[in-house]
Amino acid sequence: MVTISGEYQGDFHCVATHGPSGNTVVTDAPKDNQGRGAAFSPTDLVATALVTCIATTMAMVARKQGVELQGLRYEVTKEMSTDAPRRIVRLATTLWLPLPRSEPLAAALERAAHACPVHQSLHPLVDKPIVFNWSA
Repeated sequence: MVTISGEYQGDFHCVATHGPSGNTVVTDAPKDNQGRGAAFSPTDLVATALVTCIATTMAMVARKQGVELQGLRYEVTKEMSTDAPRRIVRLATTLWLPLPRSEPLAAALERAAHACPVHQSLHPLVDKPIVFNWSA
């Protein structure tokens, strides 16, 4: 169990503290939803959680096979609904892997990406495509 505590500081700005480490994250409402866009929005953190969970889960699978994925790069694009209620409708992830597609581990890494805990926790109506770019 992990506890995260925090405080709403006004003007749509929050600070959250990770209990085990003491690290903090700040959030701000996005410019298109009454905020300043001065920090990650809460839904930006959902997108960040997805892409970093994918990378971490893939790295765990690779390490079990004696392979390090250092150099793996990623990008996620978040799309919000245009109708009410406001919600994430699409999180499109692109990965650039430091391995060739011919690597025997490739299929296991692709399965791991789709099986990461955040991917499995998001609502089924959120479109979550993943594009894998393998090195030459």
